[in-house]
Amino acid sequence: MSLLRSILFSTPMIVLCTIVMGSLSLIDSFFDRTGNSQHRIARIWARMLLAVSFMRVRVEGLERLDPNGAYVFVANHGSFMDIPALLTTLPYQFRFFAKKGLFSIPFLGTHLQRAGHLPVDRSSPRASLKSMMEAARIIRERRISVLNFPEGGRSLEGLHEFKEGPAYIAIKAGVPVVPVAIVGARELLPMGSGHLRAGSIVVRVGEPIATESMDTGERMALTLRLHDEVGRLLGMAEEG
Repeated sequence: MSLLRSILFSTPMIVLCTIVMGSLSLIDSFFDRTGNSQHRIARIWARMLLAVSFMRVRVEGLERLDPNGAYVFVANHGSFMDIPALLTTLPYQFRFFAKKGLFSIPFLGTHLQRAGHLPVDRSSPRASLKSMMEAARIIRERRISVLNFPEGGRSLEGLHEFKEGPAYIAIKAGVPVVPVAIVGARELLPMGSGHLRAGSIVVRVGEPIATESMDTGERMALTLRLHDEVGRLLGMAEEG
């Protein structure tokens, strides 16, 4: 029954919502070059996607964050529904990293660029470093947060090794880095599956880790700590 609902209702509605809200976002970008209003439209789009997929999301731990602060958010990544879940629950202006190839896709690439998201070229260490430096500059100058999935892509199971990029960005920007665990999204829409299952997702926000006194030489230790913290948050959710 859920497969039929997914094919006949949820998937077509997701496509429709994406076309409509993406078009509105693109039009809006001609009037707002900061990307802030596009982010607000993206939050509405995320709520619509979750609603038509019959997925409920709740957040735990937001009280740990300063409502006026800027952060580097670090989260596990196992499903396409992770970004809608984070857009819905994190009440911050944030930008995220996307594969460089996505910026070449008509319509989508224009939206990503105009909304202020950052391209990542994993084939070029120099280009990746440039993207990280740009992210640190945006955080410092505009007090906008950044979201990163340090596993480098979606994972089929477990929690993969983290890359050092988010730790480097947080240290260069001098802002706290926040571990975030997304629980349940992978089960509702696994990697490689088109079957959207109804159910609940929990976004668990950990304690921010201050970076003001750190230098970039400490990024590996910070990366390992972040991996442990996200793993602990995932474990807590499973035990609960």
